[in-house]
Amino acid sequence: MADHHLPGDPPVPLIIRRSPQARRISLRISALDGRVTLTLPKSLPERDALEFAVEKEDWIRSHLAKHPEATVVQTGSSLPIDGIERRIVAAKGKRVLIREDEIEVPGDRPGRVLQRFLRELARDRLAAASDHYAASLGRSYARITLRDTRSRWGSCTSDGGLMYSWRLILAPPEVLRYVAAHEVAHLAEMNHSPAFWAQVTHLYGDYQGSRRWLKTHGAGLHRFRFDV
Repeated sequence: MADHHLPGDPPVPLIIRRSPQARRISLRISALDGRVTLTLPKSLPERDALEFAVEKEDWIRSHLAKHPEATVVQTGSSLPIDGIERRIVAAKGKRVLIREDEIEVPGDRPGRVLQRFLRELARDRLAAASDHYAASLGRSYARITLRDTRSRWGSCTSDGGLMYSWRLILAPPEVLRYVAAHEVAHLAEMNHSPAFWAQVTHLYGDYQGSRRWLKTHGAGLHRFRFDV
C-alpha cells in the first residue's frame, strides 16, 4: 500500500493497493469515511493509477462532497479523546500532553503524531480492560491487536486473539470498556446467544447504553482524518 494525493484545493489522499486478482484499475470511495482507494494489478505502474485518479477527479470530488463531516486533524481543530472534545494546540515541549480541554501536540505533522499517541493510549486502556474482564471470566486471551477497522469495533478469534479498533479511545471510557467486555465474553461463548449476552452482563453490567452509543455515534469516530 502506498499513500499519494490528488492535487487541488484541498488535496485528496489516495490509498493505492495492489491485488493479484485485479485485471484493471478500480476506484472505491468508502461510504463510511470517504477514503479513496485505487486497486491495480501487480504489474501496473503506480503512475497509471495516479493518472486514472486525475481523469476521475470531478467524480471523486463530487462524491467526497457528500462527506462534509470529515475533519482533518490539525492544529486548531478539535478531537474527542475519552469522549471529551479537546482543541489541538502546538506543544511547547516534545511530548503530547492531554489537558482538560486541550491537547498539546509537537511537530509540524500533528495528525500523524497524534495518531501514534492515540494508538498507544488505546492499547494501554484496552489491555487493562481486557485483563480485568478476562480475570473475572477466568479465561485468558492470546494477544491483543489494534487496527483501524471500518466494519467492527472488535473481534475474538477461536484461538483467543482479541482485535480492537484503536479509535475506541475517542469514545467515552465506558464505551471502550463495553467493547472489551464484549470481546472477552467471546472467550467463553463464540456466538451471540443468550448465554453470551449473560456473560457480557456478568462482566460489564447493563450494556445497553454503551451499545446504543456505538450505534448512534460510532460512525462519527471515523470522520477524523489523521493522514493529511
